[in-house]
Amino acid sequence: MLNRQRESRAFAVSRERWSTSMPDPLAGLPPRHLRTPEAARWLGISGRTLEKHRIYGTGPVYRKIGGRVVYRVDDLERWVDKGRRTSTSDPGSDTVLPPKRTAG
Repeated sequence: MLNRQRESRAFAVSRERWSTSMPDPLAGLPPRHLRTPEAARWLGISGRTLEKHRIYGTGPVYRKIGGRVVYRVDDLERWVDKGRRTSTSDPGSDTVLPPKRTAG
């Protein structure tokens, strides 16, 4: 088993060294759009909670590209900033709502 792992590592290294594939033009650039799991991880909430926010319209702005839901990091930051406060007595100018149906 150990020999097989060594062989496969050696093969991967040699394949990487002699690869003729084109370099990724986007390598090193920060992601502009995040899928639901990555956006949820970025926000520190579960993917399911983010989905509920999407259903009830209480979450960040999202886009659909070819049936895929994506979030721009700027939109996530803007949504998080709605909950920004300077003290416990600061009412703030906006609120991040829980993922529930709103009256209306």
